[in-house]
Amino acid sequence: MGAGQEYKKALLALEDGTVFRGRSFTGDGEATGEVVFNTSMAGYQEILTDPSYCGQMVTMTYPLIGNYGVNDVDVESERIQVRALLVKEYQEFPSNWRSRKSLALYLREANVPGVEGIDTRALTKHIRQAGAMRAALSTKDLDPDSLISKARQSPSMNGLDLVMEVTGKEPLLWKDGRPTRLDRGLEGFQWPDGPNRWRVVAMDYGVKYNILRSLEQRGCTVLLLPAHTDSGTITKLEPHGLFLSNGPGDPAAVTYAVEMIRAQIGERPIFGICLGHQLVGLALGGKTFKLKFGHRGANQPVKDLATGKVEITSQNHGFCVDIESLNNPDVELSHVNLNDGTLEGLVHKKVPLFSVQYHPEASPGPHDATYLFDRFVEMMSGRRSRPS
Repeated sequence: MGAGQEYKKALLALEDGTVFRGRSFTGDGEATGEVVFNTSMAGYQEILTDPSYCGQMVTMTYPLIGNYGVNDVDVESERIQVRALLVKEYQEFPSNWRSRKSLALYLREANVPGVEGIDTRALTKHIRQAGAMRAALSTKDLDPDSLISKARQSPSMNGLDLVMEVTGKEPLLWKDGRPTRLDRGLEGFQWPDGPNRWRVVAMDYGVKYNILRSLEQRGCTVLLLPAHTDSGTITKLEPHGLFLSNGPGDPAAVTYAVEMIRAQIGERPIFGICLGHQLVGLALGGKTFKLKFGHRGANQPVKDLATGKVEITSQNHGFCVDIESLNNPDVELSHVNLNDGTLEGLVHKKVPLFSVQYHPEASPGPHDATYLFDRFVEMMSGRRSRPS
């Protein structure tokens, strides 16, 4: 045990009565949330700060976590978003030239529990068989029956709108790699002059920073708007394109976003990722459903139906658009998941609109799908009428 490192006995109880024992490497703590697993071998800092994980405790399937510490660069939002981090073995002494602090200190400063010693292989297999479920974690309450009760009393992910917990509270301009407050608010906003040609309104449902970096790198000036912004406000801003971000929770509960998207379809090019894709599916008349254990990791194979090519993708979602529910003749499927055949992308045949379930910006993960940002720019430029 290193100097200043404090370990406490910890208990994880699932709503079905299954219990796992471990020890906290962040001191005392308690949390509830849906327990899920991620198959990435690295990228834990990006995972911790991804707003799509709001309301969830993340299990890393790779056994050794913390070996390269954390830094000031590999963040996907302004804070840690997960409820807790569960690992097999925590590496107390990080070694990396970019490291600024240990993972334990990073979690402790955010008051987020980190637990090691849990049989993460058994936990992952259990989730795969029984499905993702609610759980309670504690170093203070080590009574299994009590923790099981707390897990069962915590909110279910079905019907839960978590977008309002992670969306920005005010409009922000993405400038020089960070979100910046507007000098005069949205009423006095003027798109800034500069080398960036394309004006993009990005709806912040829990957006990852690397999405915004990817748009900025392609000549886009990005204005971030809170999730509840209505269609009329967007129209007045006259953007060249509308981007719909990733985010947490049940898409069917985010009705205000579905109404806005439905009103904007055909008005300007639209590109949606993850939750944004699910909201597009709902706006087009489809339905969504909860996957048994979701897709979370950096190695999900996706087939592009137009080219036949297979992309290895980064994913993080627990809900999916029901393929059978999309009976709109103007909509066609563009991508499918090769593991389970679920919908991974769709396009509109008549207006410039497309969306994907996976994360082309990666962070962490492969870069096979970064071309989708180029496709969005081409649509805004008029060089591509639809994303075929």
